[in-house]
Amino acid sequence: MRTTTVDLTADNPRGAHARRTTAWIAAGFATAAGLTGGFLAPADATQGQAQRLMYLHVPAAWVAYLAFAAVLAASTAHLIRGDLRWDRVARGCAEIGVVLTALAIGSGSLWGRLTWGTWWAWDPRLVSTALLLLAYTGYLALRRALAERTGGPDGGDRRIARPAAVAGIAGFLLVPVVHFSVLWWRSLHQQATVLAPERPPIDPRMALALLLAVAAASTAALLALAHRTLRLERRLAATGELLTTGAGAARSPARVR
Repeated sequence: MRTTTVDLTADNPRGAHARRTTAWIAAGFATAAGLTGGFLAPADATQGQAQRLMYLHVPAAWVAYLAFAAVLAASTAHLIRGDLRWDRVARGCAEIGVVLTALAIGSGSLWGRLTWGTWWAWDPRLVSTALLLLAYTGYLALRRALAERTGGPDGGDRRIARPAAVAGIAGFLLVPVVHFSVLWWRSLHQQATVLAPERPPIDPRMALALLLAVAAASTAALLALAHRTLRLERRLAATGELLTTGAGAARSPARVR
Protein backbone atom coordinates (compact mmCIF):
# COMPACT_ATOMS: atom_id res chain seq x y z
CA MET A 1 0.00 0.00 0.00
CA ARG A 2 1.44 3.33 -1.07
CA THR A 3 1.47 6.16 1.50
CA THR A 4 1.28 9.75 0.27
CA THR A 5 2.46 12.62 2.42
CA VAL A 6 1.86 16.29 1.75
CA ASP A 7 4.45 18.90 2.68
CA LEU A 8 2.69 21.86 4.32
CA THR A 9 5.63 24.09 3.37
CA ALA A 10 5.54 23.14 -0.31
CA ASP A 11 5.07 26.20 -2.52
CA ASN A 12 2.63 24.52 -4.89
CA PRO A 13 -1.17 23.96 -5.16
CA ARG A 14 -1.04 20.78 -3.07
CA GLY A 15 0.86 22.55 -0.31
CA ALA A 16 -1.58 25.48 -0.38
CA HIS A 17 -4.51 23.07 -0.21
CA ALA A 18 -2.92 21.27 2.75
CA ARG A 19 -2.46 24.57 4.59
CA ARG A 20 -6.07 25.57 3.98
CA THR A 21 -7.25 22.19 5.23
CA THR A 22 -5.08 22.55 8.33
CA ALA A 23 -6.52 26.02 8.94
CA TRP A 24 -10.07 24.64 8.82
CA ILE A 25 -9.12 21.83 11.20
CA ALA A 26 -7.55 24.31 13.63
CA ALA A 27 -10.66 26.51 13.45
CA GLY A 28 -12.89 23.50 14.10
CA PHE A 29 -10.88 22.45 17.14
CA ALA A 30 -10.82 26.02 18.46
CA THR A 31 -14.60 26.39 18.06
CA ALA A 32 -15.24 23.06 19.77
CA ALA A 33 -12.84 23.95 22.58
CA GLY A 34 -14.48 27.34 23.09
CA LEU A 35 -17.98 25.89 23.25
CA THR A 36 -16.95 22.98 25.48
CA GLY A 37 -14.84 25.07 27.83
CA GLY A 38 -17.28 27.96 27.93
CA PHE A 39 -20.60 26.15 28.26
CA LEU A 40 -20.28 22.37 28.75
CA ALA A 41 -17.45 22.20 31.30
CA PRO A 42 -18.44 23.31 34.81
CA ALA A 43 -16.69 26.04 36.75
CA ASP A 44 -14.15 24.89 39.31
CA ALA A 45 -15.53 24.40 42.81
CA THR A 46 -12.68 26.42 44.37
CA GLN A 47 -11.49 28.86 41.69
CA GLY A 48 -14.85 29.53 40.08
CA GLN A 49 -14.92 31.04 36.59
CA ALA A 50 -11.23 31.99 36.75
CA GLN A 51 -10.39 28.33 36.18
CA ARG A 52 -11.58 28.63 32.58
CA LEU A 53 -8.28 30.40 31.82
CA MET A 54 -6.85 26.87 31.96
CA TYR A 55 -8.13 26.29 28.43
CA LEU A 56 -5.82 29.04 27.18
CA HIS A 57 -2.94 28.86 29.65
CA VAL A 58 -2.25 25.11 29.57
CA PRO A 59 -2.36 24.66 25.75
CA ALA A 60 -0.05 27.67 25.32
CA ALA A 61 2.46 26.20 27.77
CA TRP A 62 2.33 22.66 26.39
CA VAL A 63 2.62 23.66 22.75
CA ALA A 64 5.50 25.97 23.69
CA TYR A 65 7.22 22.87 25.13
CA LEU A 66 6.60 21.08 21.83
CA ALA A 67 7.93 24.04 19.84
CA PHE A 68 11.15 24.11 21.86
CA ALA A 69 11.46 20.33 21.51
CA ALA A 70 11.20 20.86 17.76
CA VAL A 71 13.98 23.48 17.99
CA LEU A 72 16.10 20.83 19.73
CA ALA A 73 15.35 18.21 17.07
CA ALA A 74 15.78 20.55 14.09
CA SER A 75 19.00 22.04 15.48
CA THR A 76 20.44 18.56 16.05
CA ALA A 77 19.42 17.53 12.54
CA HIS A 78 21.16 20.59 11.10
CA LEU A 79 24.39 19.89 12.99
CA ILE A 80 24.38 16.27 11.82
CA ARG A 81 23.26 16.70 8.21
CA GLY A 82 24.21 20.30 7.46
CA ASP A 83 20.84 20.94 5.79
CA LEU A 84 19.86 24.58 6.18
CA ARG A 85 16.18 23.72 5.86
CA TRP A 86 16.39 22.36 9.40
CA ASP A 87 17.82 25.69 10.53
CA ARG A 88 14.81 27.50 9.11
CA VAL A 89 12.48 25.08 10.88
CA ALA A 90 14.35 25.71 14.15
CA ARG A 91 13.98 29.46 13.74
CA GLY A 92 10.25 29.20 13.04
CA CYS A 93 9.69 26.89 16.01
CA ALA A 94 11.61 29.21 18.32
CA GLU A 95 9.48 32.18 17.24
CA ILE A 96 6.30 30.21 17.89
CA GLY A 97 7.59 28.99 21.23
CA VAL A 98 8.49 32.51 22.37
CA VAL A 99 5.03 33.84 21.50
CA LEU A 100 3.29 30.96 23.26
CA THR A 101 5.50 31.21 26.34
CA ALA A 102 4.71 34.92 26.60
CA LEU A 103 1.01 34.04 26.26
CA ALA A 104 1.35 31.40 28.98
CA ILE A 105 3.01 33.91 31.32
CA GLY A 106 0.41 36.58 30.58
CA SER A 107 -2.59 34.30 31.04
CA GLY A 108 -0.96 32.76 34.12
CA SER A 109 -0.46 36.21 35.64
CA LEU A 110 -4.14 37.01 35.12
CA TRP A 111 -5.11 33.65 36.60
CA GLY A 112 -2.82 34.32 39.58
CA ARG A 113 -4.37 37.75 40.12
CA LEU A 114 -7.84 36.21 40.23
CA THR A 115 -6.93 33.26 42.47
CA TRP A 116 -3.84 34.30 44.47
CA GLY A 117 -4.58 38.03 44.57
CA THR A 118 -1.30 39.00 42.87
CA TRP A 119 -0.07 39.37 39.31
CA TRP A 120 3.33 37.88 40.06
CA ALA A 121 4.89 35.68 42.73
CA TRP A 122 8.48 34.51 42.94
CA ASP A 123 7.27 30.97 42.38
CA PRO A 124 9.63 28.33 40.90
CA ARG A 125 7.32 27.65 37.95
CA LEU A 126 6.91 31.34 37.14
CA VAL A 127 10.60 32.17 37.50
CA SER A 128 11.78 29.17 35.46
CA THR A 129 9.23 29.95 32.73
CA ALA A 130 10.46 33.54 32.58
CA LEU A 131 14.03 32.23 32.22
CA LEU A 132 12.87 29.93 29.41
CA LEU A 133 11.33 32.90 27.61
CA LEU A 134 14.56 34.86 28.11
CA ALA A 135 16.67 31.97 26.78
CA TYR A 136 14.81 31.65 23.50
CA THR A 137 14.42 35.40 23.07
CA GLY A 138 18.20 35.43 23.41
CA TYR A 139 18.40 32.66 20.78
CA LEU A 140 16.51 34.85 18.30
CA ALA A 141 18.59 37.88 19.25
CA LEU A 142 21.76 35.84 18.65
CA ARG A 143 20.57 34.94 15.16
CA ARG A 144 19.94 38.58 14.35
CA ALA A 145 23.30 39.68 15.77
CA LEU A 146 25.15 37.03 13.75
CA ALA A 147 23.29 38.04 10.59
CA GLU A 148 24.27 41.66 11.10
CA ARG A 149 27.90 40.78 11.88
CA THR A 150 28.43 38.36 8.99
CA GLY A 151 26.17 40.06 6.46
CA GLY A 152 24.64 36.69 5.69
CA PRO A 153 20.93 35.85 5.42
CA ASP A 154 19.35 34.36 8.54
CA GLY A 155 18.13 30.93 7.49
CA GLY A 156 20.52 30.66 4.56
CA ASP A 157 24.01 30.87 6.04
CA ARG A 158 25.90 28.18 7.94
CA ARG A 159 27.87 30.80 9.89
CA ILE A 160 24.58 31.76 11.55
CA ALA A 161 22.98 28.34 11.63
CA ARG A 162 25.67 26.41 13.50
CA PRO A 163 26.08 28.73 16.54
CA ALA A 164 22.31 29.15 16.64
CA ALA A 165 21.83 25.38 16.65
CA VAL A 166 24.11 25.03 19.67
CA ALA A 167 22.16 27.77 21.49
CA GLY A 168 18.85 26.16 20.55
CA ILE A 169 19.93 22.81 21.95
CA ALA A 170 21.28 24.36 25.16
CA GLY A 171 18.08 26.34 25.70
CA PHE A 172 16.01 23.16 25.83
CA LEU A 173 17.72 22.20 29.09
CA LEU A 174 15.37 24.65 30.81
CA VAL A 175 12.21 22.85 29.63
CA PRO A 176 12.42 19.94 32.11
CA VAL A 177 13.34 22.43 34.84
CA VAL A 178 10.11 24.33 34.15
CA HIS A 179 8.01 21.19 33.99
CA PHE A 180 9.33 19.55 37.15
CA SER A 181 9.79 22.76 39.16
CA VAL A 182 6.52 22.16 41.04
CA LEU A 183 7.89 18.80 42.22
CA TRP A 184 11.48 19.83 42.97
CA TRP A 185 10.66 22.98 44.98
CA ARG A 186 7.81 24.32 47.08
CA SER A 187 5.42 26.04 44.72
CA LEU A 188 2.10 27.84 44.70
CA HIS A 189 1.48 26.33 41.30
CA GLN A 190 -0.56 23.13 41.31
CA GLN A 191 1.13 19.88 40.37
CA ALA A 192 0.32 17.75 37.34
CA THR A 193 -3.33 16.91 36.88
CA VAL A 194 -3.83 15.16 33.56
CA LEU A 195 -0.41 13.44 33.62
CA ALA A 196 -0.46 12.64 37.33
CA PRO A 197 0.58 9.05 38.23
CA GLU A 198 -2.78 8.42 39.89
CA ARG A 199 -6.21 8.90 38.33
CA PRO A 200 -6.40 12.58 37.35
CA PRO A 201 -8.77 14.54 39.61
CA ILE A 202 -10.43 16.40 36.77
CA ASP A 203 -14.01 16.43 35.56
CA PRO A 204 -14.33 14.55 32.23
CA ARG A 205 -15.96 17.60 30.65
CA MET A 206 -13.02 19.75 31.71
CA ALA A 207 -10.63 17.15 30.35
CA LEU A 208 -12.47 17.14 27.01
CA ALA A 209 -12.34 20.92 26.74
CA LEU A 210 -8.64 20.90 27.60
CA LEU A 211 -7.90 18.17 25.05
CA LEU A 212 -9.71 20.10 22.32
CA ALA A 213 -7.86 23.30 23.27
CA VAL A 214 -4.49 21.53 23.09
CA ALA A 215 -5.44 20.07 19.70
CA ALA A 216 -6.44 23.52 18.45
CA ALA A 217 -3.21 25.11 19.68
CA SER A 218 -1.08 22.30 18.23
CA THR A 219 -2.74 22.48 14.81
CA ALA A 220 -2.54 26.27 14.73
CA ALA A 221 1.16 26.15 15.66
CA LEU A 222 1.82 23.63 12.87
CA LEU A 223 0.07 25.93 10.41
CA ALA A 224 2.04 28.95 11.65
CA LEU A 225 5.29 27.01 11.26
CA ALA A 226 4.40 26.04 7.69
CA HIS A 227 3.61 29.64 6.75
CA ARG A 228 6.73 30.99 8.47
CA THR A 229 9.07 28.45 6.88
CA LEU A 230 7.54 29.04 3.45
CA ARG A 231 7.89 32.80 3.86
CA LEU A 232 11.56 32.49 4.81
CA GLU A 233 12.26 30.29 1.79
CA ARG A 234 10.44 32.64 -0.56
CA ARG A 235 12.47 35.59 0.71
CA LEU A 236 15.73 33.70 0.34
CA ALA A 237 14.76 32.49 -3.13
CA ALA A 238 13.89 36.04 -4.17
CA THR A 239 17.41 37.21 -3.29
CA GLY A 240 19.14 34.16 -4.75
CA GLU A 241 20.33 32.98 -1.33
CA LEU A 242 18.20 29.88 -0.81
CA LEU A 243 20.54 26.99 0.06
CA THR A 244 20.00 23.67 1.79
CA THR A 245 23.63 22.59 2.19
CA GLY A 246 27.01 24.07 1.53
CA ALA A 247 29.55 26.19 3.30
CA GLY A 248 27.70 29.47 3.12
CA ALA A 249 25.24 31.65 1.28
CA ALA A 250 25.76 33.47 -1.96
CA ARG A 251 26.44 37.16 -1.62
CA SER A 252 23.60 39.47 -2.54
CA PRO A 253 22.85 43.15 -1.90
CA ALA A 254 19.53 42.26 -0.25
CA ARG A 255 19.65 40.39 3.06
CA VAL A 256 16.87 38.47 4.74
CA ARG A 257 16.19 39.25 8.38
